[in-house]
Amino acid sequence: MTRFIHDKFAKDYLEELKNYGKIKASEKVAGEIKEIDVLFTPARNKSSNIQVLGLLGKFAEHPAIIEPFRNPASTDEICDCILKLLEVKALLRREAKTNKIKLQNSEIPKLWVLTPTISETRLSSFGTMQKVGWLSGVHFLPDALRTAIVAIHQLPQTPETLWLRLLGRGSVQSQAIIELQALPLDYPYQKTTLELVYNLRENLRVNQELSADDRELIMRLEPLYQRDREQAIQEGNKQGEQRLVIRLLNRRIGEIDASLIERVQSLSIEQLENLGEALLDFSSVADLETWLNQ
Repeated sequence: MTRFIHDKFAKDYLEELKNYGKIKASEKVAGEIKEIDVLFTPARNKSSNIQVLGLLGKFAEHPAIIEPFRNPASTDEICDCILKLLEVKALLRREAKTNKIKLQNSEIPKLWVLTPTISETRLSSFGTMQKVGWLSGVHFLPDALRTAIVAIHQLPQTPETLWLRLLGRGSVQSQAIIELQALPLDYPYQKTTLELVYNLRENLRVNQELSADDRELIMRLEPLYQRDREQAIQEGNKQGEQRLVIRLLNRRIGEIDASLIERVQSLSIEQLENLGEALLDFSSVADLETWLNQ
């Protein structure tokens, strides 16, 4: 049952690519009503910010079908993914013919199958190959199939692969979470991803039948969750202290300008408390400026 929890996490996580283009999650295709996990179309005005996603961002430079698996993808599951791609390609060809336009090769999605692990035997059965300029762990099928199998456990442990290793399992995912937590607080994509990871934690906690991997994941997330929760509380307290001090300053010395408000907001909680005491002796904005310049 926990596989479905992880599947939802993977889809929610990949849907955050909406910042860089158009996302269709659980997109239905013809045949026996198959569903694509994530169908991504990049925005026309490509954002250079997508580079912060490393290898995942490289996948999103072009139309893409992304199929993440919690458990190792079987041969049949990979074939099903390829079939979805071919059905999407056929649909695009029919639409182009109806509209009497030429379907450009660049408009046809590429398929990225994300699997936590995979055997060399299975990779060989698909005739995969390594391509120059691509990291180890990205195994390409023959060009006509527009498909690659991404073996997450084989990806090098570098910042470029972080956003894909988060979709791994066991020690690979745990290490990626540690690296995610270590990023600067204002790092793009970090806050949203942590929120999704914490949501995954909560969903797993209520499940009674957890694998050893999931129990380890919960234990790994617990201190990070508590740390961020305490930080959020402190930030909430700081914001409350800021509002109080600014309100008192406005009453004591009149409206203060935006630049001074910004300087007050940059103070620590301890400094704000000291300012709250000192402002009782202020009679003008000059007094505040003198205090801030100390």
